[in-house]
Amino acid sequence: MNRAHSPLALLMAALAMVTLLSGCPASMSSSAYTRDQARSTQNVEFGIVQSVREVRIEGTKSGIGTLAGGAIGGVLGNQIGAGAGRTLATIGVGLAGAAAGSAVEEGTTRQRGLEVIVRLDNGRTVAITQAADVSLVPGDRVRVLTDRYGTARIVR
Repeated sequence: MNRAHSPLALLMAALAMVTLLSGCPASMSSSAYTRDQARSTQNVEFGIVQSVREVRIEGTKSGIGTLAGGAIGGVLGNQIGAGAGRTLATIGVGLAGAAAGSAVEEGTTRQRGLEVIVRLDNGRTVAITQAADVSLVPGDRVRVLTDRYGTARIVR
């Protein structure tokens, strides 16, 4: 059988497809707002940072990486063998591709974060986890902004 595409070309297309389909993670940045948050009111409270701890924010597990990896693995597996062997290869490589696609999606969307404990001026203490995109240290005077859904962020 004459194949129009080499396995290397298919692999390159597959990697491009996984990259495109895995998308960007939802931002946990203190300076990124969703469309719903734009032009809406937020509760503002002031306080002092009590402690800061570095944490890891898990990546997304939307299923897109799994589906893309499975589809790409199935296409690549279909290039192997003939008859029942081809069917087994298609299934096996498809399953392996699904597992790999899921891992790629989660790994590429994982990010560093900060768990920040803030003692508010009203005496309440809150903990907020957000992306590690702002330098905060104990003693910093900060604002805690909370939207109507309870999503909070710490800003200077």
